[in-house]
Amino acid sequence: MNPTFGPQHLSQTLSELIALRGLARLRGSAQLDSVWKQVAGPVIAGQTQVLGMKRGVLNLGVSNSPLLGELVSFHKESLLRSLQRERPELNIGDLKFRLKSSS
Repeated sequence: MNPTFGPQHLSQTLSELIALRGLARLRGSAQLDSVWKQVAGPVIAGQTQVLGMKRGVLNLGVSNSPLLGELVSFHKESLLRSLQRERPELNIGDLKFRLKSSS
């Protein structure tokens, strides 16, 4: 926040409010989830979950070991290329799959 008490641009105030409330992160997560579902298709998307993105790496949880192996060995590169083609502004440079805990 601006330490002075003078007038402030509305855009700056809104940006600060969004950051404080975490709305940008929530919107980003929903955007990642949506593009993943679109690119992965219903079968893969139904058994995976977007866990977040850090330093250009999209982290995905996978429901079972056989699917994890299949995604890493056979589908990772094509899924990554599709994500990069569909949403280049997201700057996704890699995919990391990991087994979700069964809790």
